Amino acid sequence: MTKLSVNINKIATLRNARGGNNPSVTQVAKDAERFGAQGITVHPRPDERHIRYDDVMQLKDVVTTEFNIEGYPDARYLEIIEKVRPTQATLVPDPPHVLTSNAGWDTVERVDFLKDIIAQIKEWGVRTSIFVDPDVKIVEGASSVGTDRIELYTEPYASYYSKDREKAVGSYVSAANRAQELGLGINAGHDLDLKNLAYLKEKIPFMNEVSIGHALVCDALYYGLENTIQMYRKQLA
Repeated sequence: MTKLSVNINKIATLRNARGGNNPSVTQVAKDAERFGAQGITVHPRPDERHIRYDDVMQLKDVVTTEFNIEGYPDARYLEIIEKVRPTQATLVPDPPHVLTSNAGWDTVERVDFLKDIIAQIKEWGVRTSIFVDPDVKIVEGASSVGTDRIELYTEPYASYYSKDREKAVGSYVSAANRAQELGLGINAGHDLDLKNLAYLKEKIPFMNEVSIGHALVCDALYYGLENTIQMYRKQLA
């Protein structure tokens, strides 16, 4: 079964635009789980443009499924992971000023850095996942740094899906197959939606988890959050 983790960053963005606590990030997390989400994902950036430090601390006591915290592994992020001890820490290579994640780790160039960070996080009893491009050599590098899982960066797949879905998914299938051979868990995320998700699942049926935020929240404006989460779950059935 491929689990659906709902990224609630955009809920925090909406709240921050007006101030106050409407919509409530913690209430949406609880509702998302009640509606069928099998995990909650957040990415607390240093500028707190969406999820704030306080949100993460409150969510620690609210999330009852899997809590996934994404971020660049600087001192601030590691402090959060140590305090919260989430189910999963997903390491992304993007620096603080980047609008959204736009590339995976170079697991060959950054092998020593990633090894040390991952070893520390695993000492805290937290599962690790690292954001990677769909490249077999990068996946092999991910295995060498000791991570439990990889998260395939799916924006290129989503961008090319409408033109040639078979070609779009090819490198992802190769990377996922190699990851499975190496004993790595496989997550995926970025620009996945109701149009392209089922085909990715069909081609990589052994994915552990997908993390979806922007598209899911946009769809919820039309269909409602409960219906939308069920629609995404059906794509993964």
